[in-house]
Amino acid sequence: MRVYLPLTLASLAEAHDAGVVPADVEKVVAEDESEEAEYAALMTAADASAALGTGSGRRVVLAADVVDAAGAVPRKSWAAVHVDTEDDADPDDDLAWYGIQEISDVLAGR
Repeated sequence: MRVYLPLTLASLAEAHDAGVVPADVEKVVAEDESEEAEYAALMTAADASAALGTGSGRRVVLAADVVDAAGAVPRKSWAAVHVDTEDDADPDDDLAWYGIQEISDVLAGR
């Protein structure tokens, strides 16, 4: 199942360094596998990321494919990261999509 994890740039950096997102991080799961439900889950996680209220104000959402939504999320299950392209972006704006191999670049541009 695809889960969306609301993060901050700092917590994304911690997860990237550790190779895992801890089990206690909130996970948003789509109601079904439709594109609309997946987008709604992504944006719900983006709202939760904004509510974390730390750092640059950029919303950060890590998408991952997991078997158990209750457990830790290892790097091998990460699918993509979605991030605002600028600090304090409009909450109605879409997030930019980055491949997992681009996380270092995303973090370097903090």
